Amino acid sequence: MTASPPDGPGLRVLVVTAVAAEQDAVAGVFRDAATPPVPTPLAARTLHRVTTGGVGVDVLAAGVGPAAAAASTAVALTAAAHRGAGYGLVVSAGIGGGFQPEAPLGSLVVASELVAADLGAETADDFVPVTELGFGTIAYRPDATLVARVAEATRAGTGAVLTVSTATGTAARAAALRARHPGALAEAMEGFGVAEAAAAAGCPVVELRAVSNAVGPRDRSQWRIGDALAALADASGRLTSVFEDLPAGRSDGVRGQ
Repeated sequence: MTASPPDGPGLRVLVVTAVAAEQDAVAGVFRDAATPPVPTPLAARTLHRVTTGGVGVDVLAAGVGPAAAAASTAVALTAAAHRGAGYGLVVSAGIGGGFQPEAPLGSLVVASELVAADLGAETADDFVPVTELGFGTIAYRPDATLVARVAEATRAGTGAVLTVSTATGTAARAAALRARHPGALAEAMEGFGVAEAAAAAGCPVVELRAVSNAVGPRDRSQWRIGDALAALADASGRLTSVFEDLPAGRSDGVRGQ
């Protein structure tokens, strides 16, 4: 087991990905830094811990889907709080599908809203979100200034990122999602779960996605996963300037609806 390095006094950022390939793309940006990524056990997961420009960045592969993302993020946030070194920012990062033509393959999207797109009930006529059933939350809105700064640093577009438990595989479902969420630019499977955990901890959250495929008919021959991971790695390096400008102990939270 690798010992965890001591927590420094500055800002600590938790970057949450779904799978190891995304985790490696983010942590790999800092591989040649003075302090390379350090694998650190966290329950059934492993954090990759790095320090860049005085900012501590922990990169976690949380698992696929909103439930795994929420659970693993909550564990990481709780463990950090118990160490007395809580995170000042949580970033949900990875690859995902882009709505065409607004989010072409290889482009980047920063979420203005993290939306649970399939949390609700089907009826004979339509889909009813859980909020219209009288309970729950279906969206989190990160701090607009933070979203703008991340988008500027990474050269990303901004719009809603939909979180789904079942990835879209037909043109009909893509059209239905766009009809319900006309401002959506991308679809992924973890952002809302990460936001749920961050909101419960009172921690700001932002979501960054690199587009690997079009939202619609499932055609793996058209996917560009390698290009998306490269774009994610490049964007992660650009986030350093944003992290360095944030105050330690930041706790603006996120707004749910």
